Order: sequence, then structure tokens, then C-alpha cells
Amino acid sequence: MRFALRKALFYLFTAWAAITINFLIPRMMKGDPVSAYLAKNQGKISPDAAAALRTLFGLDTGKSLWEQYIDYWKLLFSGDLGRSFSHGLAPVTDIIGTALPWTVGLVGIATVLSFILGTAVGAVIGWRRGRGSDAVIPVATFFSTVPYFWMGLIAIAVFSSALGWFPASHAYGKGTRPGFSADFIGQVLYHGALPAITIVIASLGGWILGMRNMMITVLDEDYITVAQAKGLSDRKVVTTYAARNAMLPQLSSFALALGFIVGGTLVMELVFSYPGIGKLLLDATNAKDYPLMQGVFLVITLAVLVTNILADIAYVILDPRARQEG
Repeated sequence: MRFALRKALFYLFTAWAAITINFLIPRMMKGDPVSAYLAKNQGKISPDAAAALRTLFGLDTGKSLWEQYIDYWKLLFSGDLGRSFSHGLAPVTDIIGTALPWTVGLVGIATVLSFILGTAVGAVIGWRRGRGSDAVIPVATFFSTVPYFWMGLIAIAVFSSALGWFPASHAYGKGTRPGFSADFIGQVLYHGALPAITIVIASLGGWILGMRNMMITVLDEDYITVAQAKGLSDRKVVTTYAARNAMLPQLSSFALALGFIVGGTLVMELVFSYPGIGKLLLDATNAKDYPLMQGVFLVITLAVLVTNILADIAYVILDPRARQEG
């Protein structure tokens, strides 16, 4: 009980700190988002509307920073993330809701596949250490050091420009009407295949090396020797004893990876011109769009916290020793 209480207090404090920083950072940046919005819409909106816009977005000089901070929390509790300067004053929740599924669908599926494949391959290589399977290690090491954007550019040059197997950009073809039709779903899968494969290949090496190294460490433990002395099959020893314990450190990395799925792989989305939330965040930063920046950061923060909570729960389930803490 004390262990659960400490974890709950820790995550509550972390959430408060992240949200507070999320509020402060945009307001510490140079520039005026209202002026940027008026400049972008020059000729369409009268400069006299600047004061009204600052009042609407809580940026008017009549309010102190503390009053703005209180108003910000009130809006959060009401589910209102404000309106975006750079998207025609559209609600931030609607804009994020439009971009989020693209990132979760692409980066999420690719990350889960990479984790499953990398963990499985790493477990086999670690169990069969010293054999021919070790030839995978140099290849995995190479790919674990390759930057995502470089891998994406190479993939576009080879499989899109040279071979013409996949499109080089966008989430679906021009002229395709979004909807739950077979044609649209096919277009989405076709356009997302190359960036997804690139993400899997670029991140697979890290999962393989991490699991392989942990397997080698775990196999020297006494309980593995005892399990083998009992006459248990190799499959039983690997799955029930070795891999189960070796993958515990992987869970922390996987939880962080899942949390940052929401943030998207920004560089990959730029390379492939994919309409994800990472590109949305970059556009919001360039436009000094406070509400949209804060909304995206908030979603990323909550995603990281939730996935870390799930990782702690998985730890308790997989490692009985964690249940005795506190």
C-alpha cells in the first residue's frame, strides 16, 4: 500500500511540475503570438483587434502571470485547451484530435513491432551466445547508431525514387477522399509502409542489443542453473525464467518509447511529409502558437506518465520482489 501511495504522489507531483513548465516556457519565449497572427493575416484582420485577441487568449497585460496560471488550470479542468492562432482560431482539441491518430497509427504500430521483434530476437541470440547467431550483433549495432532521418532519406532514395515501390511523402494520394473506404485505407497503408519500415529497422537494433545483453547476465544466475538441473526444457527455461527477468529493464525503455509515440518521430514526419503531431508541434513553435504548443506538450506529458504507470504495474506483475517494496 505504501509503495502504491508513493508512486501515486510521485506521478501527481510530476504531472503538476510538467504542466507548470508547460505553462511557463511559451511565455518565456521571445515574440508576441498575437502580433505574429496579425502579420500572417495582414489585410484580413484589423490591427485594432490585437487587444481583443490578447484578452481572448489570456495574454492581455492587465493580468499578472499568476492570474494567467490560475486561468490556465481552470481551462484544463474544463477540458478547454484554447484556440489555435495558426489554424484560424480553431479549437486546439480538434486540431490535436486530427493529427494524433496519424502519429499513433504510424509510430505506435512501428514501435510495438520493433519492440516485440527486437526482444524476441535478442532473447534467442542471448540464449545461443557464442554461436552463428552472434553475426546479428554487428548489424544490430550499426542500425542502432543510424539516425532516423538519414535512414528515411536513404529509404526514399532507394525504394521510392530508384525502385518506385513506395510513395515518398504524405499519408495518402492526392485526390483521395478521407473516409472508411477500402480505397482510402489502402492508400494510408501504402503511404505509411515505407516510414513504418524505416522506423522499425532504425530502432530494432537497440531492442536486440538490450535484450541480448540482459539475457547473458540473467543466464549466469543461480535460478537458471537450478531450472536446468530440474530437467526443464530449454524453451521452458528461456520463456519462464530467463526472458521474463531479462525483459524487465526493457519495460522502462518501452514505456518511454510508448509515451513519446504521441510526440511522434518529428524528423521522420518531416522527411516523409507525414501529417503527424510532431510536425504539428514544430509548426506551432514556429508560429509561436501558445495554446497549440501547450496542448501538444500536455498530451505528450500525460502519455509518458500513463505509460510509465503501466510499466510499474507490469513490473509488479512480472517481478514478485516489487510487491514487497514499502
